Amino acid sequence: MSENDQLHTTDEPGRTEGGIPPVRSLRELIDRVTGRSLEAAAPQEDAGFADVVPFPFLALVGQQEMKLALLLAMINPLMGGVLLIGPRGTGKTTAVRSLPELLPQTPRSLCYYGCLPEDIEAGGVDAVCPDCAKKYAGDEPLAVMDQVRLVELPLNALLDDVVGGLDERAALQGHVRLRRGILAQADRNLLYVDEVNLLSDDVVDAILDAAAQGYYLVRRGPMSATYRARFVLVGSMNPEEGRLRPQIMDRFGLRVVVRGLNDRGERLEAYRRARAYLTNPRRVSVEFSDSTALAQEDIQTARDLLSQVEIPDEVSQQGLSLVERLKIDSLRAEITLFEAARAHAVADARLKVTSDDLHAVAPMALRMRRSNFMDDYFTQHGFEEQELADILNDVIPPKKSRKKSGALS
Repeated sequence: MSENDQLHTTDEPGRTEGGIPPVRSLRELIDRVTGRSLEAAAPQEDAGFADVVPFPFLALVGQQEMKLALLLAMINPLMGGVLLIGPRGTGKTTAVRSLPELLPQTPRSLCYYGCLPEDIEAGGVDAVCPDCAKKYAGDEPLAVMDQVRLVELPLNALLDDVVGGLDERAALQGHVRLRRGILAQADRNLLYVDEVNLLSDDVVDAILDAAAQGYYLVRRGPMSATYRARFVLVGSMNPEEGRLRPQIMDRFGLRVVVRGLNDRGERLEAYRRARAYLTNPRRVSVEFSDSTALAQEDIQTARDLLSQVEIPDEVSQQGLSLVERLKIDSLRAEITLFEAARAHAVADARLKVTSDDLHAVAPMALRMRRSNFMDDYFTQHGFEEQELADILNDVIPPKKSRKKSGALS
């Protein structure tokens, strides 16, 4: 370095002649050359990790049927989920977003392929990938316990967003790989579909098929993948904004009609709790934390005991009579009715379903399952069948009638 290139210090300690602080280490030199020190000193934008505190489920005022339906769905996913039907501003979304706080933790796979210990318990070591088989042999964990999350489906979601498709980032690097969709991300979580009546038919069909089977298959060209999709499905809709197709309506288990609160005292209490939450959400959450923890324990206990709940034959016959007298064709009516009754019984710490359980869940399980169109269709079809039978018997008498007429001759 020449004499002219040398940096002369000023009177201010730690400063060069140009006002630039001296380099004290190689790390500091690298940070200064790469600009990291400038980035650290620059104001940082919001990273988008806001701590959102949901409104406590137990703080909801009124809406007993809606809360009961959601709790039963948390206990027994075999019911087929819940559909909330009602006008805006009645607390549907608020109730759904509060559910994860009630649910116990669930095992989350550490494997790219989603292998879990329960796979080995059900199908042996061959049911998991080779890496997980080695981990299992070495007594290494295949999963960790994690909090249940609420996965919300965007209203503008496309089919590829829901089921997954080709990974565009991998394609830029010359690789072909499938990426997981929203349904796969919802595995062992809650999937909330708001305004389900406004979604495209192909998206709704994919969601309902995955919910019914617990998995789904994606094919893109020569590639295919099967993803687990075991989630509790909750949908909501405002009838003012459009109707839901009958075949989609039938796929939902419990149907709850959510109306506004009629009691003045309840409406006033709802306002006070909403104002307290908007002012200090964490304080409201703490106030209900003890009761929320107790409810979480009760739900876990109910889940553990659900497999032991039985339905006596006389109770099942009563349920079948309900379906028969309502003239419901879909077999999903019995599935929802009996599974909801089992969940209702175990929630009351009982292992045997009673008539009271059927009475409590029947309105939610059986409403909106009849079709006036199908009734009229089958009526007209019955007239045609009767006319066809009469003409057929007249032109071509049954064999017995022909034998009798031959014997008389």
